[in-house]
Amino acid sequence: MSIKQTSQTFLEPGGLSVNDLEQMLGDALSTGGDFADLYFQSSRLESWVLENQQVKSGSHSIDRGVGIRINQGEKTGFAYTDALNKNSINHAVHTARSIARSQSTHKGVNLKQHQPPDLYTPKDVLTGVDNQSILDLLNQMDVKARKQDHRVKKVICSLVSSQEEIMVAATDGVFAADIRPMVKLSIQVICTDDKGRMEMGYAGGGGRILLNDVFKAGYADGYIEQAIHGALINLQAKEAPAGEMPVVLAAGWPGVLLHEAVGHGLEGDFNRKGSSAFSGKVGQQVTSKVCTIIDSGILPNRRGSLNIDDEGTQSQENVLIENGILRGYMQDKLNARLMGVPTTGNGRRESFAHLPMPRMTNTYMLGGENDPNEIIASVEKGLYAVNFSGGQVDITNGKFVFSASEAYMIEHGKISYPVKGATLIGDGPAAMQQVSMVGNDLAFDQGLGVCGKDGQSIPVGIGQPSLKIDKLTVGGTQV
Repeated sequence: MSIKQTSQTFLEPGGLSVNDLEQMLGDALSTGGDFADLYFQSSRLESWVLENQQVKSGSHSIDRGVGIRINQGEKTGFAYTDALNKNSINHAVHTARSIARSQSTHKGVNLKQHQPPDLYTPKDVLTGVDNQSILDLLNQMDVKARKQDHRVKKVICSLVSSQEEIMVAATDGVFAADIRPMVKLSIQVICTDDKGRMEMGYAGGGGRILLNDVFKAGYADGYIEQAIHGALINLQAKEAPAGEMPVVLAAGWPGVLLHEAVGHGLEGDFNRKGSSAFSGKVGQQVTSKVCTIIDSGILPNRRGSLNIDDEGTQSQENVLIENGILRGYMQDKLNARLMGVPTTGNGRRESFAHLPMPRMTNTYMLGGENDPNEIIASVEKGLYAVNFSGGQVDITNGKFVFSASEAYMIEHGKISYPVKGATLIGDGPAAMQQVSMVGNDLAFDQGLGVCGKDGQSIPVGIGQPSLKIDKLTVGGTQV
């Protein structure tokens, strides 16, 4: 990504130069400290929501600023400003460096421009499509949904698009920039049966693509069908039984369980502090031998992909667990330095007003050798979880609770009837030890993932093949 492009956004309007950045970074370490960086960000976001063919909301926002971080040991000084001029940034630098007090001296900073490969388009996602075209698209989705099934009584359609530019300058010489598009199209429907029972279905997707891409013929049709299918399935679903049983997870979005129950536990900060269930276990078997888990920021156009992370480190593919053996953790610069290991390109932050921390990008399990039908056929009685609506996990012990929004009972090796009210209860390390079969059908989510940590939300990707967990506790609502 061209530094020249982002310089026009961040440097030229305030009369700033690369030399100014070098002087500011040198000043940041003038009273001590191990590392400092400047993170410039400009974000434009546009959102439209239609409810029953009426505009419920429409918004356009712009946010711009720079954050300055200074590390000394485990301590961090941080300040930010939304004024991109020399005086304001220098004031932020002086505020942030109050954390550092030592007799050490810094030799100065020489920024070196870095040009990573382009994993997605640098074009402006917010241009080329007028507001009326967006409203027409959302309205057409509503009309199609109602035509598809008379039980559809309420429809909410939304389109959110954003264009983000970042620039990172750091005392380790990193000087890099990125331009990040993001689009998300979604639909929610509420269906009723002749008894007045109501159920909701939701679907959508997107990624680091252009807004024009969602206007291609048939793009939205799959989401409409999925949302209606989810609602209608739950209209006929029975209450889920409870107990310990085999659980088969479908390919794709059910990887959210992997993301929460395993992925967060492999982030560097938790392991440096010894608070993760995976702390100190590099080189040890932590899952079944059929499990290989990867975090990759280099998948083209995916929601969690990054040309560079929010510390200017080029994204890469990191093997976290290989054939059940823990190979390493996801790292940002601070935790990598303190743990004496390389950074992995996982330093991420919500905005210039937030500190970076180790976070996931696109986290997934590699496919295996089993046919998905073979996995189902191996279960005498158990649960088949196709979709999840939410969950929570305790990082310290890996214990999780997840709610299935679409699930079915498996009886005598066949999918029998849909159930509702099923929750999966267990702990990540133990559950992953129980994985006995992995499908050859690796699939990724459609582009809706949002991950929260320490009050910061970022876009992520999730993926997995079908897999069988031999024994897992299922919480049900069957009386």
